[in-house]
Amino acid sequence: MNIIIVPIKDDYSEAVVDLILNIQQKEFNVPITLEDQPDLLEINQFYHKKGGCFWGAFIDGELVGTIALVKYDDREGAIRKMFVKKEYRGKELYIAQQLLDTLIAYSKQNGLLDLYLGTVSILEAALRFYERNNFVRIEKGTLPDAFPIVDVDNVFCHLKLN
Repeated sequence: MNIIIVPIKDDYSEAVVDLILNIQQKEFNVPITLEDQPDLLEINQFYHKKGGCFWGAFIDGELVGTIALVKYDDREGAIRKMFVKKEYRGKELYIAQQLLDTLIAYSKQNGLLDLYLGTVSILEAALRFYERNNFVRIEKGTLPDAFPIVDVDNVFCHLKLN
């Protein structure tokens, strides 16, 4: 299977919305809607224009995973929208790892020193994945002031880049 990870823009919004909302709502019952995530319809504006990026992982032309970087400060960024379709998760394909590695490499190339993320405690496998990648759980109160908090998030992590 040939996995391709490339930056994607607004022309992929429909596929992105379909992938992410299915995982959030149907698989994990996270109480979040498209209205709560207008960034999914404004990928160019929300991610790319501010110096961040939004990547898609494709297998045979099908979008199977996403990850995004919100660059909210010269030296800091927030990881968002890390999702991989259920049937493509796991150690066989390492799609999540490839997506995260792509984002970290981009962050380092663009002078970021710190990455932060918020998630929900129900996503235990995701939290274990981040911890295996040297992210450390932190208290919400210790997040940088400019960090863009998502209402449903209740677990926060930090990675020091060097």
